[in-house]
Amino acid sequence: MTPGCKALLLDLSGVLYDGNIAIEGAADIVAKARRLGLVIRFVTNTASKSSAEIITGLQRMGIVVPEDELFTAPLAAKRYVVEEQLRPYILLHSSVISEFSDVPQSEPNCVVLGDARSDLNYENLNRAFQLCHAGAPLIAVGMNKFFQTESGLQLDAGGFVHAIEWAAGCDVIVMGKPSIEFFKQVVASTGFAACECLMVGDDVDSDVLGALAAGLQACLVKTGKYQQGDEELLPKGARVVDSIDDLFY
Repeated sequence: MTPGCKALLLDLSGVLYDGNIAIEGAADIVAKARRLGLVIRFVTNTASKSSAEIITGLQRMGIVVPEDELFTAPLAAKRYVVEEQLRPYILLHSSVISEFSDVPQSEPNCVVLGDARSDLNYENLNRAFQLCHAGAPLIAVGMNKFFQTESGLQLDAGGFVHAIEWAAGCDVIVMGKPSIEFFKQVVASTGFAACECLMVGDDVDSDVLGALAAGLQACLVKTGKYQQGDEELLPKGARVVDSIDDLFY
């Protein structure tokens, strides 16, 4: 661990697990962090599983996650929509849409766009474009380029968000990593300063560079979506480990 670290922020997919399989040592590292008295937050842009599914999946891997330790991009997007009293046109994964079931959606005046898989088709994207071109805010659930699955790397929603932003001439509001505001929300929940929080992730842009830009410490793991040469994009002295299992060495 790095000196002065009081809170540990952990990405999920690619850091604690790949697919449905826990990465070796993940549960032990979380348990050790708790024994050391570190505050833990699980921070993810995952937009293909509900919060309940994420928590249940982690429990099966031996990692217990209280609800208040989990920060997801979809929940951040929902909080923003509710606070701004917006009515969203939702393009999200079917597993996540239910989390917006109590949010009014008739006559939408904003767009919430994330990992909607096959629903990211022309008809739906064109509807999103039309709304944003008419002035509706574009709210992105994360801005990842791709994600890792058992079948290899898969295109994420970031490219579709950029397309709507460019075509409609609007500015995207990012909910999730690498948004500085999102990191600020997570850090605030720990009770510590940003420089006392360590973000551990496999995405050099969203996890590591995003955290550093928000004033956190950061560590890149060479698992998940890590690509050879990613460490060369980091500032000199940035921490890189082979996997989560090496975090405390």
